[in-house]
Amino acid sequence: MRKIRMLSVIVAVVICSFTLGKQHSPYYDHYINAVNGFEDAARLLSDKIKKTDCMSEAGRNEIRQEIGRARLKLKSIDIWLRYFEPVAYNQLNGPLPVEWENEVFEKFEKPYRREGAGLSLAELYLNEPDINKDTLQHLLLQSLIAIKTFNADSITLQLDTFDHFFLANRLYLLNLAAIYTTSFECPDTKNIIPELRAMLTDVKTIYGLYNQSFPATPLTNDYLTHYDKMIVFVNNQPADHTLFDHYSFIKDYVNPLFAINQRLINTYNVISKSYNDFTLNNDPASIFDKGLYTPQNSKGIYSMVKDTETLGEIKRIGKLLFYDPILSGNNQRSCISCHKSTQYFTDTTRQTSLQFNKQDGLARNTPSLVNVIYNHLLMLDGKHISLQAQGRAVMTNPMEMGGDEKDIVNKVLSCKEYKTAFKKFLKYTPEEKTITFDHIVSAVTFYYADFSNYYAPFDDAMNSNKPIDNASIKGFNLFMGKARCATCHFVPQFNGVKPPYISTEFEVLGVPADTGATRLSEDRGRFDVNPANETMNAFRTGSIRNAEYTKPYMHNGIFTTLEQVIEFYDAGGGAGRKLKVSNQTLSSDSLKLSASEKKELISFIHSLNEKIIFQKIPEKLPVSSNAGLNVRKVGGEY
Repeated sequence: MRKIRMLSVIVAVVICSFTLGKQHSPYYDHYINAVNGFEDAARLLSDKIKKTDCMSEAGRNEIRQEIGRARLKLKSIDIWLRYFEPVAYNQLNGPLPVEWENEVFEKFEKPYRREGAGLSLAELYLNEPDINKDTLQHLLLQSLIAIKTFNADSITLQLDTFDHFFLANRLYLLNLAAIYTTSFECPDTKNIIPELRAMLTDVKTIYGLYNQSFPATPLTNDYLTHYDKMIVFVNNQPADHTLFDHYSFIKDYVNPLFAINQRLINTYNVISKSYNDFTLNNDPASIFDKGLYTPQNSKGIYSMVKDTETLGEIKRIGKLLFYDPILSGNNQRSCISCHKSTQYFTDTTRQTSLQFNKQDGLARNTPSLVNVIYNHLLMLDGKHISLQAQGRAVMTNPMEMGGDEKDIVNKVLSCKEYKTAFKKFLKYTPEEKTITFDHIVSAVTFYYADFSNYYAPFDDAMNSNKPIDNASIKGFNLFMGKARCATCHFVPQFNGVKPPYISTEFEVLGVPADTGATRLSEDRGRFDVNPANETMNAFRTGSIRNAEYTKPYMHNGIFTTLEQVIEFYDAGGGAGRKLKVSNQTLSSDSLKLSASEKKELISFIHSLNEKIIFQKIPEKLPVSSNAGLNVRKVGGEY
C-alpha cells in the first residue's frame, strides 16, 4: 500500500511540474490573445461583407469602418507579425495584388509569384465601381488562413526567450522611419496618423509586459522615457499625414530609440534565428549609418582578407584597372568610359553611353556606381546578384567593353606590376591555384565600392544634429507625405530596399520614349529577366542620393533635369499622360504639387548630395611585356 501511495505522489508531482512548465508569461499570453483578437476582427469583417450591400455607398462605408477596426487590431501586433513571418503577413496586409519576390534569397533560388491579400487590398477593392463579394471574401479568407501561422510552435516558442524581442523591436523602429507614416500600405491616407497613434500606445503596453516577464534583460528607463516623449509628440501632430513632421519624428525620436535598442542588442548578446536579420548589422547607432545593412560583398574573392595593408594594395590595383582599357577587347575602353569618377561614376554627357562600336548609344542610361552596394539585385532589370557578376558581364559584353575573360587575364598578367600584385593576393584565396578573372574583377569592385561610404548634409542632420536649411526639411516632409515618394524610395538609402532590407523593389512608371510622352518606352525591363505580366516595363528603384549630379534620369535617360522628373511623377507617370500602361504601379492621379512644393522637394534631394572626395586619376598605367599594349591611354580613348 505504501509503494502505491508513493507512486501516486510521484505521478502527482510530475503532472504538477508539467502543468507548471506550461504556464507562460504575461507577455506570451498577451501575444496569443492579441493574435486571436485580430482573427476575431477578421471574422467579423467577413460576416459584415456577407450581410452588407457592397454596391451601395452606405454598405461600403459600413465595410470600411469594419476594416478600420480590424486594421487597428492588426497594427497593435504589427511589431511581432512582420518580424516572425513576413510571408504570412503579406496575406494580412499585402500592398499589391501580386508581387514577384526578389529577396536576398534570389541569390539561391528563382523569384516566385506571391499573391497579396488582406485589409489594404480589400479597402482598395471597395473603391472599384463593380465589386464582387466573392473577391472581397477571398481576400479575407486568405487572412484568416494566414493568421493561423502565428500560433505555430515555431513562433510561440520564441516568446519564452528574450532574443526575438529586441530584433522585432528594431524592425518596428525601422518601419516607423520608413513606412508607417507613409501611404505605402494604408489606402485611406486620413487613417495613417490615427493608426500610428494607436499602434504606439499598443506597443507601449507590449513593452510593459515584456519588462514584467523578462526583468533580467529589460528595456531600459531611458528608452521608455524617450518612447513616451515620442507618443506625446505624435499625439500633438496634425492628423493629416501631409502636415506631419516626419523630419522631427525620425531625427528626434525614432533614431535615438534605434540607438538605444542597438546598444541593448549588443549588451544582452541577442541571438537571431530569423532571416529578417540577414543583412542588418548590430553595431550602427543610427538608421543613417552607412553600415546599417550589407547587401553586397565588395571584396568578392578577397572576402577572407582582413589585413589593412593588403586591402589597401588590392584597392590600389583595382583603381588602376578601373582606368585601364586593357580590360576591353580593343584596349581603348575602360570602366571610366561610362562610369566617370568626377561625374559620380555615371555619364552625364549623353542620354546613354556609347556602345563598343563607337557609334551607337546603349539601350539604357548608365547608373551611378556610388551606393550601388546597397542593392541586392544589380542593373536596372535586376539581372545580376553580385557586383562581381555585374562587372564580369560588362567587361565581356560585346556592346560595352567587348572583352574575353581569358584574353583579359593574359593581358593583365603581361604587366609586371599587376602580375606581382596578384601573385601576392593569391595566397589569400587558397581555393584558387592560379590567378583568375575573379581576382581582377574583385579588385575593381573593391575599389569603386569605397565611394559608397560618404555622407550627405541630410545624414549629418540625422546623425549629428547639424543644421539643415528649412526648405530641405519641408522637402523631406513632402517626400514622405503628400508627394508619396517614400512609398518607393525608402529610408535611409532612398532606394527600393525597404526594412528589413532583404528585398529589392521594382516599379512600373510608364516612362515614355520621348519627352513629349507620345509613346511608351519599348524597353521591357525586368520582364526579360523574369517574364510575368507584373514585370513588364518594370525597373529597379534606384537611389536619389546625389541625384543632382547623376543626370540624365530614368532607364533611358529621357529626362535631363530634376524638374522634368518631378513633373512626370506629379502628372501620374505614363498613365497620367494618357499612355497605355495597364500594370503601372505608380498612381495615375496627379499629386497636385504647387510650384513652391516642387522646389522644396528638389532642395531635399540636393541635401542628399554626398561629400565624396574623388581621387586623382592615375598618371600612368602599368607597362606590359607586349609592346602593342603600351600605347593604351589612362581612361581609354572613348
